[in-house]
Amino acid sequence: MDRLTAMETFVCVVESGSFSAAARLLNVGQPAVSKSIAQLEERLAVRLLLRSTRGLTPTEAGHAFYERAKRAIEEADEAEVAARGSAGAISGRLRISAAVTFARIHILPQLQTFLDRHPELNIDIVLDDENIDLLERGIDVALRMGVLGDSNMTARKVSHGRRCVVGTPAWFAKAGEPRAPADLLSHQAIVYEQGGGGSVWSFRQGNSETAIVVTGRVRVNAAEGVRAAVLADMGVAIASEWMFTPELASGAVKRVLPDWELPGIDLWAVFPSGRMVSAKARAFVAWIEEIFGPQIEALPIEAPPSTNNV
Repeated sequence: MDRLTAMETFVCVVESGSFSAAARLLNVGQPAVSKSIAQLEERLAVRLLLRSTRGLTPTEAGHAFYERAKRAIEEADEAEVAARGSAGAISGRLRISAAVTFARIHILPQLQTFLDRHPELNIDIVLDDENIDLLERGIDVALRMGVLGDSNMTARKVSHGRRCVVGTPAWFAKAGEPRAPADLLSHQAIVYEQGGGGSVWSFRQGNSETAIVVTGRVRVNAAEGVRAAVLADMGVAIASEWMFTPELASGAVKRVLPDWELPGIDLWAVFPSGRMVSAKARAFVAWIEEIFGPQIEALPIEAPPSTNNV
């Protein structure tokens, strides 16, 4: 039994969640995947996976083996890259995680350029507005926005974006365009309940700061919900410009109170702890930085600040 192939098969099963899904990804038959896992468990003399009607779950030994197997595969890939002597010759599978709206607007429409640059690379994209466990889900790099919390993960700041109050022209024609933060008290607010959101909106103008507590009939826990409610002329919202980039450009959504500044939002590339950052992950982050341009000074890979989670 080829040990590296067996490791790759096991990692694929864990990350895809089933033998059949792994077989499709590996382009082999399901019996071959089942046989490989059985031989691996026999060789190690330990159960790696628990099988139930709900799917496959790694055992404690399986979790430990998964982490080391994935690391070994990444190091083998790195060795091949070094042997080829070309930073662009990356291959294999890269698993990334990003928020749904951010990926739909900014990553997926341009992803083909990255794939064209690296024709031997395959990408799994896990879309989730929650901060998922990177190790548990086998993620190589995650794109996260906001303030990172206490963590052993490694992070790199990729960009910085502005946040603003937005609404549709139809809404402002109906409710009036606010000239000061206090005017928002007469508007329906679409409240985003994820980190960085809430009912307290804080503004700054020069040395002056003010905070208001908005009210609204609609509260949502996903950025897609904020977008849908705003575009349906249901009220105003605080959002990053990244969330409404196409609509701000077309005029379908209008930014108001431009003289008042809201706290900005950082975009981070986050890597799992205890694992060497692979050439694949570095290449992807470099590509993301290209998309957003030189908006910030290039920063080294660093530990995130110790604050509350977004």
